[in-house]
Amino acid sequence: MQYVNKHRIRKAAPAMAVLSAALLVTACQAGGSSSGSGSPSKASTSAATSTAAPSSPTSTPTTSHVTASPASDTHTTGKTGSTGTSGTSTGTGTGTGTGTGTGTGTAAKTCAATALTVTAHQAANRPVGTGTGAAIIEFTNTSKQTCTLQGHPTVAGAGNGSPDHNAPLKVTPTGTATPVKLAPGGKARIKLTFVQVQGEADGYCKSGTTPVTYPTLVIGLPSAGAHQVALDDGVFAECDNTVTATAATAAALS
Repeated sequence: MQYVNKHRIRKAAPAMAVLSAALLVTACQAGGSSSGSGSPSKASTSAATSTAAPSSPTSTPTTSHVTASPASDTHTTGKTGSTGTSGTSTGTGTGTGTGTGTGTGTAAKTCAATALTVTAHQAANRPVGTGTGAAIIEFTNTSKQTCTLQGHPTVAGAGNGSPDHNAPLKVTPTGTATPVKLAPGGKARIKLTFVQVQGEADGYCKSGTTPVTYPTLVIGLPSAGAHQVALDDGVFAECDNTVTATAATAAALS
């Protein structure tokens, strides 16, 4: 029979209990460390995830004007990107345009025959002789409207009060015809130069023909009618039924 030392067993039992308690504490610490380290890890991961994900910024529309040529005017609208920088939008354009303009003024019409008063007088500068030599014919605009005269005249010799019974003279034009604008009261003139009568009394013509006298002349201008006019001091006396005529002008003639 073995002898059992009860006193040793009693001493061993508390030691075993202390060892078991130590192992249990170690196990708890190991498990607690595992579970405790897990929770903070998850919280840190969640916080990191929340920090990493950028919040969606509200897109703010921005408007930019692009200066263009007169033919192109571009207006563009963009949105601010997620990075916070404003996008730039540019545009180019070409265009063509045509236009027509109409002047507000109108050209003055040719003077009507009824708008003109015509007078005649002998010119200061005329060929030597006893005939008329040269005459100035003056047209005055007696209407209330501006009108124009232009061109060289037709000339015919006629008796008093019989303009339809006339003898046309051969006209040699001289100078350039240009429009002459006559305001109300304005004047235009032409100069007629005849083949001069020579000698005394009835005179004679160098060509040998007989001098001719006309109480009046019938003067016509293009589109301005025909006008019967008498000299202010005598009759028209000339040779050969020819005359040299200037174009109508606003200049003073002598």
